[in-house]
Amino acid sequence: MEVIRGKRRAVLAPLAVASLVLSLFPIVYLHVASAGQISPISHTISDYIFVANGTGLLAVTALSLAAGSVVLLMALFGAGLPRRGPITVLVGLWSAGLTAATVFPTDPTGTPTTFPGAVHRYAGAIMFVSLPLAGLLISRRFIPSTTVRNLAFASGITSFLFLLSHVPVVFPGNGALLLGLAERILFAVLYGLLFALAAALRRDNTRTTDNARTTVEVTA
Repeated sequence: MEVIRGKRRAVLAPLAVASLVLSLFPIVYLHVASAGQISPISHTISDYIFVANGTGLLAVTALSLAAGSVVLLMALFGAGLPRRGPITVLVGLWSAGLTAATVFPTDPTGTPTTFPGAVHRYAGAIMFVSLPLAGLLISRRFIPSTTVRNLAFASGITSFLFLLSHVPVVFPGNGALLLGLAERILFAVLYGLLFALAAALRRDNTRTTDNARTTVEVTA
């Protein structure tokens, strides 16, 4: 049974990585294609919907990232993670936040906040808090990986600073200028966290499968 579970995890983990890698291509293209039009320092990633083909490409990135996260969660289930618990809820909120932020677009900079824009903003706040917390819980309770723990901690700090940069009282006049840079750093760390989780899961799967085979051989 353990060998069967190991094979299932061996399929799901690479599938999750493939989905994560796929999500990178559209956003990298948008950065290159809109250079000079969208500032990576002051404009958020959501602002790419205002460039040619930006809405569709950004949707591919967000939905592929959400799908890859869900598949990674399924791989964690196969490794023994309880299906009910805070980790499942947090990863679900992260994926749901990505989806909601795709369905409800942001508002143009300097315009009044609309209902879709407000939903987009709160969805972003929820997802940026959820994944770092999930990573910390996984590293403490399930996969004792120093890399996962460090990246989860780093993403938590970066997420806090990014969300804090929205408050003009804290950064009078300067916070908004750095929103784009802060968000890109945050996403880079979050991607690192997801890839580190997949790598840790693969190592754990290899070790578990080898132990199961050894047990079967000894029993035989």
